[in-house]
Amino acid sequence: MTLVRKNQNWLPDIFNDFFDYDWMNRANATAPAINVIENAHAYKIEVAAPGLTKEDFDVHLDEDENLVINMEKKAENNEEAKHSRYLRREFSYSKFMQTMILPEDVDKEKIAAEVKHGVLNIELPKKVELPVEKTKKQIQIQ
Repeated sequence: MTLVRKNQNWLPDIFNDFFDYDWMNRANATAPAINVIENAHAYKIEVAAPGLTKEDFDVHLDEDENLVINMEKKAENNEEAKHSRYLRREFSYSKFMQTMILPEDVDKEKIAAEVKHGVLNIELPKKVELPVEKTKKQIQIQ
């Protein structure tokens, strides 16, 4: 019996126009959970990353100014006794990549990221629109 798992797209369609949430094809379902939060001043992306450190991530803007999140974790767990052969040896490898199209109002120069308590947090500040002062301009008559 083959079980086909379809993507469950939890973001509203209007939001998908900004954050392209189409997952890349992958052979397993080990992609981390991602939350996207918006407030008046910023968007925040949270990526579940238990056991990972900042060295396991690469977060950057690509040539088209899309946000790219890469995660790669190589782990080796050895259980062995001195002067003997391996009775058990495990290798682990995880890789994940997600590209998101950012909204126009993101200040791309001020994007920040940190890994804290097993979560990669990416802060996407919104551009600050300074109010334009209306001034009277005298036009000189020739």
